[in-house]
Amino acid sequence: MTVFLALVVLATAAPWGAAAAARRLAALLPPREACLALTGAAVLLAGGTVAALVALFHVPFLAALERIPLSRVLTEWPAAVPLSCVAGVLLLVQAVVLARRWLDHRALLARAWAATGDGVADGDVLVVPGEDAEAFALPGFRRRRGRVVVTTGMVRALGPAEREVLLAHERAHLAGHHHLLSAVTDLAAGVHPALRGLREALGFHLERWADEAAAGSVGDRRLAATAIARAALAGSATARAGGGRNPLPSVSAGPVPQRVEALLGAVPVRPRGRARRVGAVCLTAVTAVALVSLGLAYGLHEYVEYAAAAVRGR
Repeated sequence: MTVFLALVVLATAAPWGAAAAARRLAALLPPREACLALTGAAVLLAGGTVAALVALFHVPFLAALERIPLSRVLTEWPAAVPLSCVAGVLLLVQAVVLARRWLDHRALLARAWAATGDGVADGDVLVVPGEDAEAFALPGFRRRRGRVVVTTGMVRALGPAEREVLLAHERAHLAGHHHLLSAVTDLAAGVHPALRGLREALGFHLERWADEAAAGSVGDRRLAATAIARAALAGSATARAGGGRNPLPSVSAGPVPQRVEALLGAVPVRPRGRARRVGAVCLTAVTAVALVSLGLAYGLHEYVEYAAAAVRGR
């Protein structure tokens, strides 16, 4: 019974604490490493949760393989069958959520590409006519390579140097395959509600990653901060006027004041001293939760075999 309860706790409660540790770890790291840490944590915690649920769901089937009737299972392990039913329902819900989110991602890309049909190509840039001030990184789709999409409204809102920052920012999204990291984390968030916080944190750090790449490209952090603030201001004016906000990676996304403040500061570096120790603790906590979940899921199979032998021997 202790093994069953441990799996329930790890599948439901432990990811909340581990997700908080992952967000804390990301806050200590430079943007690129923060994004990789958040995506990795999301995958590990989602995998551990699914493994724990699959293990609980298989308990009655494992008992059947050991030739123990269901009535005897209910007598010996009264919580096993109810927990197995709950785990089965949760796995079904997760499968439906994951399928819907995957289809939503594909549909979003299809709509975004369809909306750029009247755009004018200039290298890797598509300039789309429109008064709305928008710019975003459009990933490759159906054998079409990724492009930076900019509306004429955004082009008019920025000066030449600021447009260079804008394009560098969106190109960084494409070069870093940020849409894949975002999609993976979004799918992981469909497995456990605690992982939604990782998805939100990842969105911020992806923008910071692109911000730093743009600042490095133009060699002027203050110019990059000014361009991002002006692009965000133009984009927010469009949103207030009723224009749409594209959910794809965009220079106007995320908490812009924090991004601008970070660009006006020093170049991010890896943590040292106390910050490094805190980061190590957070990383250990995330990894431990995922690995313990996987270990208990495997150990449950051995536990059922051992318990079944004990029941048959009575």
